[in-house]
Amino acid sequence: MLIDFSRYNQWNPFIRSINGEARQGETLEVFMQPSGGKGMTFRPVILALHPGRELRWTGRLLLPGIFDGEHQFQIEPIGENRTRFVQRELFSGLLVPFLWNSLDKQTREGFEEMNRALKVQVEQ
Repeated sequence: MLIDFSRYNQWNPFIRSINGEARQGETLEVFMQPSGGKGMTFRPVILALHPGRELRWTGRLLLPGIFDGEHQFQIEPIGENRTRFVQRELFSGLLVPFLWNSLDKQTREGFEEMNRALKVQVEQ
């Protein structure tokens, strides 16, 4: 489900669309919009892709070191018919301290909303 980019607009309330191929090294076009917030398009590069286990990308604003973010989606088996979905976001760069309040509130809320929607999809 995480690499079926064409379906994101059908279930994901935060990452509204992803264009590009699910392939390591591929540059994607991702549109994210938190509920009640402004949307943003960015172009991350897929760092790792292991279907059913991991999708990891990195994106940046303008030049390296200004504002960089590495996002990880991981699926971990934890028992028969049970899995754990883990998301991690690592931000670095000069602008992080100035954007932290927005990242901590809107971005976190958007990903939490995405997690709930993904759970519903997987359990159907």
